[in-house]
Amino acid sequence: MRVIAGTLRSRRLHAPTGNQTRPTHDRVKEALFSVLGNLSDTRVLDLYAGTGALGIEALSRGASHAVFVEQSRVALECIRRNLRELNLLESSTIVGRSVESSVATLCRSGPYDLVFCDPPWANIESVIATLDGASLPTWLGEQSLLLLEHPTKFCPPDTAFSGMTVEGRRSWGDTAVTFFRAAPPGERPGEASAGSSRT
Repeated sequence: MRVIAGTLRSRRLHAPTGNQTRPTHDRVKEALFSVLGNLSDTRVLDLYAGTGALGIEALSRGASHAVFVEQSRVALECIRRNLRELNLLESSTIVGRSVESSVATLCRSGPYDLVFCDPPWANIESVIATLDGASLPTWLGEQSLLLLEHPTKFCPPDTAFSGMTVEGRRSWGDTAVTFFRAAPPGERPGEASAGSSRT
């Protein structure tokens, strides 16, 4: 596994042995970032980060900061080692807890422009429900993107996340990614629209 492009192009990444994590394949990562384009000065959130490969790829391509959320001790060691060897510690934050228990921290440290979410596929429906219940759009900036990685055979509903709309889907073999775009401020649930009157 390696960094595909940017300032750290071709640098190798450490990954845990065994099946505890499921790193995104290089060919999927390359195609995905080709779709994303310019990431200069982007604030990135990498949920269920595993090795940290997606957040690290974003930093290599110009992102200004990345927050990595992971609860596995083995995976956390790989993330720390990768960030240390690539001199990315100053532009990164590691949250060593489950995503579910990190909601308050993530709300305070946002907003994020780009969110990678690659949860355990066996639990993907419960993950979607948890994130939706955590008012996910309040973590995000205007027009932010969330990329949900999932099995090709599973299609998340367009209404999976309140205040977000599906912008597209891409698939590569058994892996698919659905792109969710945050609604502009004023169009999110619980917010008054820009043209509304207040008493």
